Amino acid sequence: MTKLIVADDHPLFRNALINAIGNLITVEATIETDCFDATVQALEQHPDADLLLLDLHMPGNCGFLGLIQLRKTFPTMPIVVISASDDLDVIRRVMNFGASAYIPKSAHPLEIGNALNTVLNGELWLPEKYQHLFKADPQQHDDSDLASRVAQLTQQQYKVLYYLTEGWLNKQIAYDLHISEATVKAHMTAIFRKLGVTNRTQVVIQAQRLQLETPADRDLSRHPG
Repeated sequence: MTKLIVADDHPLFRNALINAIGNLITVEATIETDCFDATVQALEQHPDADLLLLDLHMPGNCGFLGLIQLRKTFPTMPIVVISASDDLDVIRRVMNFGASAYIPKSAHPLEIGNALNTVLNGELWLPEKYQHLFKADPQQHDDSDLASRVAQLTQQQYKVLYYLTEGWLNKQIAYDLHISEATVKAHMTAIFRKLGVTNRTQVVIQAQRLQLETPADRDLSRHPG
């Protein structure tokens, strides 16, 4: 019996995925979330969950930043990333940052079942055409170094970093997080130190290395012409 957390902000896709999985493996319970914060809360409330299925494009996830935070906070939880992207660099980095599997949203249900059973058995999984990405990756050292620095951030510092990448002002961040501007500045000082930078611009540049796309790209994908 398997307990799953399915994190995706599109209800129709969540329902379709849950129905497909239910026909492939025996599922005891499914918890659904539609944003990064809700996913963290679900993981905290259900420490007995067997698997997290994660959409990288969820609100609050900020590309690979969310994956790195989840991997740090819940080190034993197998994370399966499900994405519409077939970009080889994205797939390679997803695995570098600690995912147990990468499943394209176009995958056949039987392939999804194979992936989940493989991960539940403690192994890594990629579609056959991406198996070569398991080989040594020259970029892995740089990714691991940046991920280890990002993983030092507290959950509140992660939220401040996320808002910085979205271009928010200190007073906007303070209002949304219900903290003072002085506390925001203190978080930013800690972020500077942990990421090895000296100003806000450098923080954003570092964070952009962990984004899947620019904010403009995201807007286009959510509101296609």
